[in-house]
Amino acid sequence: MSTIGVADDERQISELLAYTLEREGHRVETVADGPSALRLARSGIDALVLDLGLPVVDGIEVLRTLRREGQALPVLVLTARGDEVDRVLGLELGADDYVTKPFSARELAARLRAILRRLAPPAPAARIVRIGALEIDESAREVRRDGGAVALKPREYALMALLAANPNVAFSRESLIERVWGFEFDGDARTVDVHVRRVRAKVEDDPAHPRLIATVRGFGYKLSPP
Repeated sequence: MSTIGVADDERQISELLAYTLEREGHRVETVADGPSALRLARSGIDALVLDLGLPVVDGIEVLRTLRREGQALPVLVLTARGDEVDRVLGLELGADDYVTKPFSARELAARLRAILRRLAPPAPAARIVRIGALEIDESAREVRRDGGAVALKPREYALMALLAANPNVAFSRESLIERVWGFEFDGDARTVDVHVRRVRAKVEDDPAHPRLIATVRGFGYKLSPP
């Protein structure tokens, strides 16, 4: 949920925008003059709808001050229908978009939605570890073999993912229990052996002679990429 600031001295407009944006799932804070708009913009909101005709300090000066301070806050400006000079100046000062009065509240909400979507940080790239014919997709928590999903239970997946993320690193049974089951686990080390056998049965070409998940005798296991 985003927090949207609305700075407009016309109460009817502020109430209409608050109603519309709250229905979109946003939290809305409204103010009615320039100094209050500056305080609101500096408070950590996600975007500001800014009327350029604010009293005390106008919207142009509010926007100029924010950009001078290095504020990258997304700003959508509201202008009167004939104020082309203010509209152009607002865009030159760094407004992200503008809407002229009178306006459609639905159009304004759509424009604001587009601004937030455009400026949102990119989603982190999916991390996929490839080992021979296997793919470990960390974002989907899925292991695939030759393109087909391998049906691993959650603990089996966690065990496989840990080994795959640390190729050729030998983990003791105790370390695997700590990393996969957690400190609260009160079973014994044979639990690891059982899970390793199950994983091998699903990912190895020949589980009786495993080549991928190797046993480190008297210690634990490691993944040995082909």
